[in-house]
Amino acid sequence: MKLKLDVTPDLVAAMAAEVKAGEKAVTAAMREAGTGLKTAWRGQITGAGLGRRLANSIRSQTYPKAGESLNAAALVWSKAPVIVGAHDTGPLIRSRDGFWLAIPLPAAGKGRRGAKLTPGEWERRRGMRLRFVYRRRGPSLLIADGRLNTKGLGVASRSRAGRGRATVPVFLLVPQVKLPKRLNLDRDAERALDGVPGLIVASWVEERLIG
Repeated sequence: MKLKLDVTPDLVAAMAAEVKAGEKAVTAAMREAGTGLKTAWRGQITGAGLGRRLANSIRSQTYPKAGESLNAAALVWSKAPVIVGAHDTGPLIRSRDGFWLAIPLPAAGKGRRGAKLTPGEWERRRGMRLRFVYRRRGPSLLIADGRLNTKGLGVASRSRAGRGRATVPVFLLVPQVKLPKRLNLDRDAERALDGVPGLIVASWVEERLIG
């Protein structure tokens, strides 16, 4: 038996159209998956009480940036990977020099843009010296001999007679801190990945119906 296959122009055009539809479907699916994962991660971060600013550090990008491809891909990342990663893994944090971690108390106040102050920065800002107080039970302290102002911040005493002067705890000193795990980014990433085939099929079918 002899078989013969003739490739007609109509068949070539149909195959080209199918490839084009596939390219659009895969690219659209990856764009939707990336956007969905970005939204899910941002929702986790705000839901954990970590703030809108950190949530907005989550970004997404579909490749290729222009046009469609059967090899399209989506990248979702954070512009603050160290902070987000720490809340995702819950690491044990130790001091770099092997001594103490200084945890600011309410009397320490905040630095620029709400950043936490270090003991050295606090001393420069307040013009006061901190004093180390060792405690056998519980964290040791860095304290200031001053007063609390109306905002509850430790400041220098203005009274020469010592009125209103108090010993103000400014920093707790601990050897290490276990950061609680507040995020589960892998869970949402796996869900997004599992949903990609369905998104591709749905986009492909929709493209063919429109066409």
